Amino acid sequence: MSKLKNIVFYGTVGVLVFGASIFSQVGTTVDSTIAQSAAVYQSVQQPVQKPQPTADLSNDNYYTNSIGNKVHSPAYVEDGSVPVGASARCSDGTYSFSQSNRGTCSHHGGVVKWLN
Repeated sequence: MSKLKNIVFYGTVGVLVFGASIFSQVGTTVDSTIAQSAAVYQSVQQPVQKPQPTADLSNDNYYTNSIGNKVHSPAYVEDGSVPVGASARCSDGTYSFSQSNRGTCSHHGGVVKWLN
């Protein structure tokens, strides 16, 4: 019976590699692939950084959007200016920081104006 040599992970699928003699010439490649897979896994597993709140926003609430990013919930600035990073103005006077058009200002009366 063959002896288990390595397990190589690609995403969530594991590939079993059996027999030391089979990979004696490509051992470096297998080890390199394992190292690369581990590096990719670690980079994907890094927590998403919460954006720094803009000064004077009416709230400090966040939501996780459809691609997993933390996004500031719609808010307004106390002095009435357009907040940095706002993507749209909502009907209720708040500004959205949405990263996509779908659902922007959906609980705030809809989009009045898209910002650049």
